[in-house]
Amino acid sequence: MVIKHVSLETVCGITSKMPDNTMPEIAFAGKSNVGKSSLINVLMNRKSLARTSAQPGKTQTINFYNVNDAFYLVDLPGYGYAKVNEEVKAKWGKMVERYLKHSGQLLAVFLLIDIRHEPSANDRLMYEWIMSQGYHPIIIATKMDKLNRSQIPKAVKMVREGLNAEKGTVVLPFSALSRQGRDEIYEVMDGLLAKKGG
Repeated sequence: MVIKHVSLETVCGITSKMPDNTMPEIAFAGKSNVGKSSLINVLMNRKSLARTSAQPGKTQTINFYNVNDAFYLVDLPGYGYAKVNEEVKAKWGKMVERYLKHSGQLLAVFLLIDIRHEPSANDRLMYEWIMSQGYHPIIIATKMDKLNRSQIPKAVKMVREGLNAEKGTVVLPFSALSRQGRDEIYEVMDGLLAKKGG
């Protein structure tokens, strides 16, 4: 995958109507502090396309990035952030649910999990919930640079088992710092788009 150009095309808030996109969509979901903005910036070859923040929970909208006029990368709001009140959390949940249910173009959802920790209850819920919407999440295990190389297979196994992931679930270790894992993610994305005929 070669990123020629990318632009933030649509931002959907809690009350926005979802866009009727005609190009394929690939969505990214994850806990508020899992490194989703950093991942998107690395994938899109941009320094600050998705705003990274020391304060998690910044993405409170669904952001649609037009990539190469070929597909949309969809950044879903981070979940599980404690400082957001329950009412707002519920509204985010409804917004994401509306998107997953009604997008006619969504090819796949990548779910980001911190490789250093066992998946949280929120991670498991999100995994099960994406499954219940008819998608098989592809797992990106972020922050692999925080572990020794020898620890990674064990950590991947912990993520897989912690999510109770179905057999054959793809788990891709990734580091935004070293960019390790980026090509593997590109490969999966290319495969999804090729299947769609994109």
